[in-house]
Amino acid sequence: MTFHKAIAALLMTAALAGCQSQTEGQQRATTGALLGGAGGALVGQAIGGDTKSTVIGAAGGALLGAVVGSATTPQRRGEQMCRYQDRYGRIYTAPCDDRYYNGDY
Repeated sequence: MTFHKAIAALLMTAALAGCQSQTEGQQRATTGALLGGAGGALVGQAIGGDTKSTVIGAAGGALLGAVVGSATTPQRRGEQMCRYQDRYGRIYTAPCDDRYYNGDY
């Protein structure tokens, strides 16, 4: 029954992760962690055959998946992102305009 609870917790985590607004790098890290955790749980169960092995495999897979997902995020060349504030006080990020590159900010 514990294995079923672990699977249910993993599915709930995946569902809640989709509700959050994230950058591309964070999305790739989250997706990598979820896929790595699921794969690690399967490998841990296949090798050890008990709950402890499944949990260890899931944790290791999630960690490795997050690292790989984050590391494989494509970097934009030559385009810096700046933080701006609109007239209503909302903060947003967008590519920097010419004032940033000319030092007139």
